[in-house]
Amino acid sequence: MNKKILIADDMSHLRLLLEQTLEELEDAGAELMMACDGGEALDLIRSERPDLVLLDVMMPVMNGFDVCKAVKADEELKGTVIMMLTAKGQEFDRKTGEEVGADYYFTKPFDPDEVLHKAAEILEMPIA
Repeated sequence: MNKKILIADDMSHLRLLLEQTLEELEDAGAELMMACDGGEALDLIRSERPDLVLLDVMMPVMNGFDVCKAVKADEELKGTVIMMLTAKGQEFDRKTGEEVGADYYFTKPFDPDEVLHKAAEILEMPIA
């Protein structure tokens, strides 16, 4: 079964960067999906059941913390792995990320190789 990865960020250049970063996983069979706001992200998580969500915090409609909290509170979705990718690197923000159930927390600017390797590890997919 193909692994699904949702990239949720309101900035198109960051969605593109992440899409390029995860290209190796896509080549290995992973399906990449995009959302440009929190509401769309939550809808896609509910309908598509991605194995991994790369989630920005500051987005329109619904912020990433609220999306994460909603996913982790849902019995059917709480196993979804959420990697927060955010410019909000303060200790307070990290704590909020932990409190809402984020599995991983990367601050922007992040190292694309680090994100790729962590995603590959989470999805148990080999990369070159």
